Amino acid sequence: MKIASWNVNSVKARLPRLVDYLKAASPDVLCLQELKVIDEAFPRLEVEELGYNVETHGQKTYNGVAILSKFPIEDVMRRLPGNEADEQSRYIEATINNVRVASIYLPNGNPVDTEKFPYKLEWMDRLIERAKYLLTLEEPTVLAGDYNVIPQNEDCYDAKAWEGDALTQPDSRNRFRHILNLGYADAYRTFTPEVNYTYWDYQRGAWQKDNGIRIDHLLLSPQATDRLALVGIDKEPRGQERPSDHTPIWCELSNAN
Repeated sequence: MKIASWNVNSVKARLPRLVDYLKAASPDVLCLQELKVIDEAFPRLEVEELGYNVETHGQKTYNGVAILSKFPIEDVMRRLPGNEADEQSRYIEATINNVRVASIYLPNGNPVDTEKFPYKLEWMDRLIERAKYLLTLEEPTVLAGDYNVIPQNEDCYDAKAWEGDALTQPDSRNRFRHILNLGYADAYRTFTPEVNYTYWDYQRGAWQKDNGIRIDHLLLSPQATDRLALVGIDKEPRGQERPSDHTPIWCELSNAN
């Protein structure tokens, strides 16, 4: 079961790239972030024609998350629990082929001296609580998405260039580490010690210079980690015409015993 995650940075603008990726990589499940469309405007027909079921939690112009799956999508939950006043569409969760999967678009948090950073931390606190609850179910769980956190200095091309940024703040990193300390595994690090990235800015030749950062993550519960067979980052979409500034990350889970 191949599960991928990709911040497409506008699903309408990136539709050709999305279709190309679904055809070429053929993931069983694809978690999308930053749709930038309401649910009714999602290009559902184009995706369904490729054999995927679709569940979305959209928002006009900003945010938005989705889960695409070749399997039925069951028990869908939209919105991260814990703050009914939060109207931003950043979380969707469902059960797919007996695996609980979430598509996450965590707040960026910049600038750190504005209300955006406390919102990021509050959101992460709620995610920690949800991650704790999901562990009590003792099911294979994959928390996939754009976390807007650079976990360690080696996860970016130049640590000094990111000093003071919300993505590297100790409060952000500590909360990310808290989820790992609960028992979740960073799927990419489980298999791959070397440096690799999932995001390259559009400016200053970042892609050409490989000035990237790793902020898209797949966090696996122990039951999912036990089934982890492969993990990778697909760089090809970032080098195509009119790409997203992110590129897909994926893992493969073996069949349950």
